[in-house]
Amino acid sequence: MTDGAAPLLGTIRAVTHVVPDLAVIRAVYGTFLGYQPVAEGALPADAAAAWGAPAMAGRRYLTLAPACGTPVWLRFVESPTAAGWRALTTHGWNATEIVVQDVDALAVQLEGSPFQIIGPPKSLQRFPMIRAMQVLGPAGECLYLTQVGPGSGLDLARAAAFVGRVFIVVAGGPDLAAMFATYAGFANTIDPPVSTRVQVISWANGLPPEMEHAHGLVKLPSGTLVELDAYPTVTRPRATAAGELPPGMAMVSFSIDDARAFGDRPTHVALLPGGGASTCFRGAAGEWIELVGPP
Repeated sequence: MTDGAAPLLGTIRAVTHVVPDLAVIRAVYGTFLGYQPVAEGALPADAAAAWGAPAMAGRRYLTLAPACGTPVWLRFVESPTAAGWRALTTHGWNATEIVVQDVDALAVQLEGSPFQIIGPPKSLQRFPMIRAMQVLGPAGECLYLTQVGPGSGLDLARAAAFVGRVFIVVAGGPDLAAMFATYAGFANTIDPPVSTRVQVISWANGLPPEMEHAHGLVKLPSGTLVELDAYPTVTRPRATAAGELPPGMAMVSFSIDDARAFGDRPTHVALLPGGGASTCFRGAAGEWIELVGPP
């Protein structure tokens, strides 16, 4: 990066979900996705305050890593207010996309499991060498599970285990321009919005499957992305208890190497393996964004 250039938003470090039962998450993600615990405990008061969620101090949390050990984590925080949440119907972070080695074999493995397949494996129309399916997890969370085959011509992360790392995160909201404005201060390349069918959004909201939804991309290093979706008018802001993170997919943590990205925001030590200075702020759709500096 040259002097004076805007900071570059780095790769995804972690995705934080607020869920009603950590024991269920531990069992299901371990058994069916091979994700294993790397940290757990009671949420420190300073971390809860830094997240804008002081009421969550003392709540149990669990951090999981993929079987390959890639340092991109799923972090879950327990809260009874998350019971009944369902992805794709409210504004904010809504889908966590994980790269896998064989999506069809994984679909067989998930049959009869607590993961509900809402979009069976299917090749993308524009890139048939990429196959993906969509599932809802035991806490209502949405996972896109994607196999990236050779020949796509796209710079996308590859799976280093049967179920690999998070490589794309998806937020939805009513004002796509405002959502992209959240990232205007970074030097990342933007792929402007296009409109296509996104059948899981239509399915979740009782809309015709042929309905198109606008979406665009913020490109991150190492084959990772932020996808921003324009959500239909039937969706609503996510109801959030006072002093808590939003239920469900609440926050995404990104690496950052340039301290200028922190601005005047207060910093704290990230509650992630290796630590690092971090700061949090909210995007236009109500999604929490955490920037994490080097350990």
